[in-house]
Amino acid sequence: MAIEFEDVSDTFRRIKLSGRLDIPGTEAISMKFTNLAASTSRRVVVDLTGVSFLASIGIRELISSAKALQNRGGRMVLFIGDNVGVTKTLEVTGVDTLIPMFSSLSEADQAALA
Repeated sequence: MAIEFEDVSDTFRRIKLSGRLDIPGTEAISMKFTNLAASTSRRVVVDLTGVSFLASIGIRELISSAKALQNRGGRMVLFIGDNVGVTKTLEVTGVDTLIPMFSSLSEADQAALA
């Protein structure tokens, strides 16, 4: 599991995850992801285009970080691109009703900043 980030501005960050968000993958990035999502950035786009597998523990990580950010007045959105496997997993589990999902990076950016 790999994690990268880009600070677009003082209040806007993109976090890119790639690999498997299963138990070992989530454990490998959990602390860093939580810190990146909860930092001073109040608007976060999480790029899941490089995620090859998404387990329930990875879903929990996304939801808990999104809720923590929302409780601080921020917003998290997901950029899924054309990642069909991740899209289906998020839709079947209802995550798409909790965290907005977008297939376009520009739409995800706009939604995060709205």
